[in-house]
Amino acid sequence: MSSIGRASVLIGAGTIVSRLTGFLRAVVLVSAVGATTAGGNAFAIANQLPNNIYAIISTGLLSAVVVPQIVKAAAHDDGGRAFVSKLFTLGTVVLLGTAVLATVAAPWLVALYAPGYPPQQQALATAFAYWCLPQILFYGLFALVGESLNARRVYGPYTWAPIVNNIVSIVGFLAFIWLFGPAGSSTQWTPEMVAVLAGTATLGIVVQTGILFAFWRRTGLHIRPDFGWRGVGLGQIGKLAGWTFLMVAAGQLAGLVQSQVMSEIPKGDPGVFVAQNAWLLFMLPYSIIVLSIGTPYFTQLSEHAAAGRDQEVRGDIGRSIRTLGLFVVGATAALAVAAVPASRIFTNSTEEAIDAAGVLLCYLVSLIPLAVLFVVQRSFYAYDDTRTPFFFTIVQCALVVLTAWGALWAFHEGVLPAGQLVAAVALGQSFSSVVQVVVATWLLQRRLGGLRVGSWLLALGRFALAAVPAAAVGWLMFQLLGGVDGWTVSDKVLGAVGAAIIGMVVLVVYAAILALLRAPELSVATGLVRRFLPGRR
Repeated sequence: MSSIGRASVLIGAGTIVSRLTGFLRAVVLVSAVGATTAGGNAFAIANQLPNNIYAIISTGLLSAVVVPQIVKAAAHDDGGRAFVSKLFTLGTVVLLGTAVLATVAAPWLVALYAPGYPPQQQALATAFAYWCLPQILFYGLFALVGESLNARRVYGPYTWAPIVNNIVSIVGFLAFIWLFGPAGSSTQWTPEMVAVLAGTATLGIVVQTGILFAFWRRTGLHIRPDFGWRGVGLGQIGKLAGWTFLMVAAGQLAGLVQSQVMSEIPKGDPGVFVAQNAWLLFMLPYSIIVLSIGTPYFTQLSEHAAAGRDQEVRGDIGRSIRTLGLFVVGATAALAVAAVPASRIFTNSTEEAIDAAGVLLCYLVSLIPLAVLFVVQRSFYAYDDTRTPFFFTIVQCALVVLTAWGALWAFHEGVLPAGQLVAAVALGQSFSSVVQVVVATWLLQRRLGGLRVGSWLLALGRFALAAVPAAAVGWLMFQLLGGVDGWTVSDKVLGAVGAAIIGMVVLVVYAAILALLRAPELSVATGLVRRFLPGRR
């Protein structure tokens, strides 16, 4: 197996285990605080704040710039030790300062992201935020260390460490239930309850970061505090990361508007917590399929782009989209049919599961387009172009804001029920992503002088042709198992079992139809699956 293949298997396996333990973490959390309660939504806002702030720092700087700079620094006489020491010192100072300022500003941040919360709920969210916002420092250190390990080809720890975070959180949330009982129906939150719940979330991030430091020796680098930042190349880093930073900042502003809109939803209806859990389900096939399989394709595409072989780049784009499309179309059909049982995993009743399934279905509209966007966007990156992705992302962000505001207007006018507001926001985001993919593909086609779009659109159409009857069989299976009144929606664990059964039926029928259609991509997909099986090469 090639080094890229081994890395892909390692990343894919770690992603699967991480997502599964993340699901279990979410199940325990819902059991502790409820899916549609004021306390659950307050915690969802507070625990999301450090992720939002960190995303601007991380994606704008670390992912786009730090790894290439560390790789280049390896050619220095000292193997990059001085550069990494300066980088870590600067990064730690910036992250610590950001964490302190954000924690002090917790009341204003909560008010900014959740202006529709009543005063008591805002106060609870602020109490949670004081415990959660220090996560910014540890998220940042986790990324710094993890990206440094990746740059030195030590892939495993960065992929597998989040599993430890999930385990710590599961234990802590179970302890919360044991000490205080499920708080979903309670309106009285004590300081001890806040400390255990939010403190557990932060402890998980701290432990996750500490795990990576245990593997630092494998990099061969010895770092020490170094405040001589002149040699770190801040000007070059800023130039490289500028457009990416602006792109992420625009995405965060669009997310802020969505959060503000969802804060208007009254208690008892699907809110921000339901949206987060629906997104967690949505991201399962994306992270496992697109990130694990698409990353090695991106490596090959980048090599051809660097060599100026545009013709081969066009071929790489088509092959990667067709391969990803085969898996993603099947996954979309399976998850759509099993939406209600899958949503029951993160809800406390059949009625909540049905409402949450609507949100998931609205997100699923964009799953296939986002798989295409993964390839198209990274094709621009392969040509060192971060400026063009910024512009087509701005289009998407503007549409996200407009559709969210439109949904809020419809809610205030009585046209849209409160129970459907989150689904409308999710559908608006999916619509925005579809437009983004169309614009991005058009721009890339202009740059490369043709992408053979017809060839991979034909393949996606063939996959859809196989997915429709497969989904119909899966829906029939759901009905045979009792439908919304059956055992698959009666309990969280049974929901997971039911979703797995229905999903497997859909995928088996889907693969069988593709075999009958003699889809050429099926042999490629089979080879990839075999590569992921234990003992296979």
